[in-house]
Amino acid sequence: MNHSQWKTRRTRRLLGETVEESPAYVEAGYALALGQAVYDRRTALGLSQTELARRAGMTQPQISTIEGGDSVPTLALLTRLAGALDASLSIRLDDGDAAFVFTPHHRPQPDETSTGGHSSAA
Repeated sequence: MNHSQWKTRRTRRLLGETVEESPAYVEAGYALALGQAVYDRRTALGLSQTELARRAGMTQPQISTIEGGDSVPTLALLTRLAGALDASLSIRLDDGDAAFVFTPHHRPQPDETSTGGHSSAA
């Protein structure tokens, strides 16, 4: 095949062609999706990689490696990351498609506390 006949994987998909993906390609996509989810949540909290690492009992290079999609953490490490990001982690893996979602924990603010349905009379 010469260069003028070459099409990207995305182009072939858009043209409706079947695209075979190697297991390594799929796994790399999972790692990138997880890294993006960690990055998105960390930056939403205004945390540096160093601060997230401190909270999770990790090092900054470990956080960088995860965010860059170069590593897939163990379940124990994912649990620590979720805690450090003050969120629950939902993972959906479906036939080569993946979604990693950090859902923030809702902590009631002082003005949101319930009076238990009773009103106080002055």
